[in-house]
Amino acid sequence: MKPRIAFIGSGNMARSLIGGLIVDGWPASSLCASDPDAQQRQHLLERWPELRVTANNETALDQADVLVLAIKPQVMAEVCLPLAKTVQKNRPLILSIAAGVRSADIDRWLGGQLAVVRSMPNTPALVGSGATGLVRNTQVTDAQRDLAESILRAVGMTVWLDDETLLDAVTALSGSGPAYVFLFIEALQEAGIELGLPPETAALLALETVFGAAKLALEADEDAGQLRQRVTSPGGTTERAIAVLEKGGLRPLLAKALASAKDRAGELADQLGRQ
Repeated sequence: MKPRIAFIGSGNMARSLIGGLIVDGWPASSLCASDPDAQQRQHLLERWPELRVTANNETALDQADVLVLAIKPQVMAEVCLPLAKTVQKNRPLILSIAAGVRSADIDRWLGGQLAVVRSMPNTPALVGSGATGLVRNTQVTDAQRDLAESILRAVGMTVWLDDETLLDAVTALSGSGPAYVFLFIEALQEAGIELGLPPETAALLALETVFGAAKLALEADEDAGQLRQRVTSPGGTTERAIAVLEKGGLRPLLAKALASAKDRAGELADQLGRQ
């Protein structure tokens, strides 16, 4: 018997997790999703007819072993507070995939003394290639830790952190990271067009280059720095281009960008926690 999982919210990330879990062997009948939007519920049923779908959050919670909070951070307190009584009765594992909401605040809104795992997935989870940072509070058992990991691994890789404050750094690096990569692809494509390439050709070359480089970095025994050195021949074209990027301050600029994103993540968590 697989643990019963209730999803509050059925947006893109929730649907990705549901799909990944079903592919991993979770029966759709052991999963339940709650959403106030009738159209969203209909889309879920069209894709997974055996999935339990409801508009009532408390109905979704009935006998659930895991409660996945897949809602916008801004409405987390509003959604959690009315569920506190039911959650305290059933005491499921709480798994949050909402950015910027601290475990202590979730625990407080749901009545306290609960097992809470906070996670920070990123958008490549939508295609099964996500990177997720997780942290657990002291109430989470080792078995619950493994359960939370198995759920998030359905859409990619996971890493555990001992200090929740590091999730702000995860947010800055991998949570926001896809946008940095998309910006790089966009800039690479535009530069190719300026050099005379047709837009479609520049776009395809940029996309495949980034994809291939990432795949090579994942599968190679060397780190990214070593791989870069391997393709940077002395006196060659790559060396000339790398020198321009380094002189332009790419590394300190990227470090400054991540630090700014990390600071903003902390600010948002403070704001949400005051609700």
